[in-house]
Amino acid sequence: MPLLARIVIAWVLNIAALAAADWLLDGVVIDGWWALVLAALVLGVVNTLIKPILTILSIPFIVVTLGLFLLLINIAMLALTSWIVSDFDISGFWTYVGAVIVVW
Repeated sequence: MPLLARIVIAWVLNIAALAAADWLLDGVVIDGWWALVLAALVLGVVNTLIKPILTILSIPFIVVTLGLFLLLINIAMLALTSWIVSDFDISGFWTYVGAVIVVW
């Protein structure tokens, strides 16, 4: 499968996952379709560029916590996306956990 097709499929899946999180969780607020599309794009870029670096740097924590630290890394990626996209907001730690579970 060509690279561009894989990127588009991942982007569409991110859009669907974020829409599902918005629909399922009260603390997730996405104001409009453009915010949803932009948040999915930013989440894809953040997961591609920053997440692997954080994962490699935190291997000792991941091993000690038996992989639970990966949940915190994913929460950080979602929080960074929420910080970058102004019309995408998540309120509360447990809402972040729920949103990560839906998106993951």
